[in-house]
Amino acid sequence: MSKITTKMKRHVRHELKEEKPTIWVGKDGLTPQVLAEVEKQLQKTKMVKIRILPSALSGDNTAKTIASKTAEQLNAALVEVRGHVFILYRRRRKTPANQAAQQKT
Repeated sequence: MSKITTKMKRHVRHELKEEKPTIWVGKDGLTPQVLAEVEKQLQKTKMVKIRILPSALSGDNTAKTIASKTAEQLNAALVEVRGHVFILYRRRRKTPANQAAQQKT
């Protein structure tokens, strides 16, 4: 799980304050498809808001444990867990095409 500064956490929370969650974790929990979609959205927008449906919270699965597992598996920073909603942030990864374009300018 990556680290994030307090100032950056505040910025991310402010950016996603009015946004609705874009991903829902259902009764199947963290499936590979859910993780792939979170990865795709993190690549595109750097931050993602995720809602955990009550059916996913069974036994020892709490919102905090699901959020921390997701952040750990995707090497993202867990910004906040509030109720059944959590926010992840990760800097964009440099792709070889992006690095070549930056070096030319």
